[in-house]
Amino acid sequence: MNDTTEFITQMLEYLDPAILSYEEWYKIGMSLKQEGFSVNVWDEWSKRDAKRYHSGECISKWSTFNGNAKPVTGGTIYDIASSYGFKPAESQGYALDWNSTIGAHEKSDDLVVINRNWLEGKEIKEPENWNPKEEIIRYLSIFDSTENVGYVTEVWEKDGKFMPTSGSYDRTAGQLIQELSKVTDICDVFGDYNKAAGAWIRFNPLDGKGVKNDNVTDFRYALVESDNMELEEQHAIIHELELPVAMLVYSGGKSIHAIVKIDAGSYDEYRKRVDYLYRICQKNGLKVDAQNRNPSRLSRMPGFERGGKKQFIIDSNIGKSSFTEWQEWIESVNDDLPDPESLCDVWDNMPELSPCLIDGVLRQGHKMLIAGPSKAGKSFALIELSISIAEGFDWFGKACAKGRVLYINLELDRASCLHRFRDVYTALHKEPRNISNIDIWNLRGSTIPMDKLAPKLIRRAHKKDYIAVIIDPIYKVITGDENSAEQMSYFCNQFDKICTELGTAVIYCHHHSKGLQGSKKSVDRASGSGVFARDPDALIDLTELELTDSIRESENNRIVEEAAVNWLNRYSPSWEDKILRDDLYSEKKAFEACKNLFSPELCADMAAYVKELKAKAAARTAWRIESTLREFPKFEPINVWFDYPLHVIDETGKLGDIDPGAEPWQKAIKARVPKEMKKEKRNNKFEIAYSSLELSGEPITVEAMANEMGVAKNTVWRYLKENDGFVSQRSIGNQPTIIVRKSN
Repeated sequence: MNDTTEFITQMLEYLDPAILSYEEWYKIGMSLKQEGFSVNVWDEWSKRDAKRYHSGECISKWSTFNGNAKPVTGGTIYDIASSYGFKPAESQGYALDWNSTIGAHEKSDDLVVINRNWLEGKEIKEPENWNPKEEIIRYLSIFDSTENVGYVTEVWEKDGKFMPTSGSYDRTAGQLIQELSKVTDICDVFGDYNKAAGAWIRFNPLDGKGVKNDNVTDFRYALVESDNMELEEQHAIIHELELPVAMLVYSGGKSIHAIVKIDAGSYDEYRKRVDYLYRICQKNGLKVDAQNRNPSRLSRMPGFERGGKKQFIIDSNIGKSSFTEWQEWIESVNDDLPDPESLCDVWDNMPELSPCLIDGVLRQGHKMLIAGPSKAGKSFALIELSISIAEGFDWFGKACAKGRVLYINLELDRASCLHRFRDVYTALHKEPRNISNIDIWNLRGSTIPMDKLAPKLIRRAHKKDYIAVIIDPIYKVITGDENSAEQMSYFCNQFDKICTELGTAVIYCHHHSKGLQGSKKSVDRASGSGVFARDPDALIDLTELELTDSIRESENNRIVEEAAVNWLNRYSPSWEDKILRDDLYSEKKAFEACKNLFSPELCADMAAYVKELKAKAAARTAWRIESTLREFPKFEPINVWFDYPLHVIDETGKLGDIDPGAEPWQKAIKARVPKEMKKEKRNNKFEIAYSSLELSGEPITVEAMANEMGVAKNTVWRYLKENDGFVSQRSIGNQPTIIVRKSN
């Protein structure tokens, strides 16, 4: 016997066919055939339900199970068994190799509030003065006076058993109560009945046109009945479970009928609530007859005799006041929260922290939100991050762990998404050496709410060893009102499930709220409830920077300078013997300097090249990246250019002076007043760096200054140009340009 066969056998031994619905019994037969079992296994197991078993039925059904494109597998048996409290033995190394959802079922001891080992039976006392009329009137109080009530007093016989007819449904509860108040004998109202069979009543109101589910006008109650347990045990469990019982009736036979408050708004909700009710009953030892699920089902009516015994009300309005209150109580009494622990116990043996996914920003197994407005390039930032993790590159200057990543694309069509990845790789100018570390799940047009997506994601990602799952964007899968803290807490809990089940980090992006963002704290910019920003372990926020004319001019000059240097290096390698770097700082000077070294044709080509670069630069946007971190101190804001399709860190320091939150008048004052102060600050920084290098006695190069100041070489040239105390000098031959102090 292999592991799968043994496990299915274990589940069949656990399941009692008598408590299953016909549909569940039928699916188990299909599953057994699909998994290679003999029909005899299904037949022998079915015999345990003596009440419904018919010889030859299993063989007849078996021949019709021919399979289909989506076969019913052993996973279905596991789902059914789990819903009735089944839990594999600890020693069973069972691997979920069917279509089961990982983490979708409760543990066997979840939602269990009764210890059967200590349960004492609860006696049922027959009323000393049994009054049939009063019993019925009391029962009818569960209906409104204007609601039609269905009941049955006429029977027919089948195989020695009394079977109810469809009965009556043309009178209201008020009419029945009024008529009963005028008579002594209940038969004057309900007609004669067979005292060997008793009588029945439908516990939900009807429309007066029939007795089917479609005729039910209010899905108010459900029936809980078990006829294969001792009466006293049934009675005890119903009380211990605190079921919200409207009426508790002795059937006159082997069972108690509990009319339980459901108060569903629709048939669909009724089914879900009844399934939940039955599952809790089953988990707590009350073997509920699953055939009683229908809202139009008949239940025993008190006030009538049955086989020499009285049908009577045991109790009314017991347990919790409503289904909602009861459900909340069940789940609160038996939660899966960890117990408190003493700090003293772990002080000398602290658990290891999860390793960093992004150095100084995010740990593996934690959550991160990237927030920003539209056109901030959030998707590109996430693609850059995917590549950084896959290849082990830095992301915004932060080192990333190397490993497998799943990128879930919810917005772009498949082709566009795949092309973006290649475009980013190309723009990075790096070889795609580890693209096998990147999996892309394209779900545009197939998205479902996050609470439905999470278990499907967990099942697919199981054993993939992803260290990061990236979801882009989350507005596509939001469940509920994003401004509701309660609903968004539930939504964000889905990310926790993914982190816990897969041991992976979950990274996702969301848009900013409306209005000016610069004046807000980064944690308050994300749209919707504050839960969004406060739930993740790391929040990365992108705020757009408004570029000044001086910055744009400076960027144009930088572009021209870099283009000129590239062309000079290519077409006139010895240019530094003839031109000072200072001569290339502005567009006008650069072209004048190059004119003396290039042909007119080459100058024209360079001009066209510069024009192309300037046009591209004009389309760039500037952004400030800020952080709110739970595990690490927040990092200094990072200023970047979004130069499609990449975010590029600003190494010039120009963007650092922009205040994204200032009002226009504040920006004007800031631009007017501190200009000289900023220049003085830059000069001081330059002086300090130079003095430090001067101690070595070696010539001080532009590159050495850039390293000392922690800036780009272009920034050193910019500082040098505005500093009156220093000058650049070309060394002889191929030696680098050095910086010297001017003579006093």
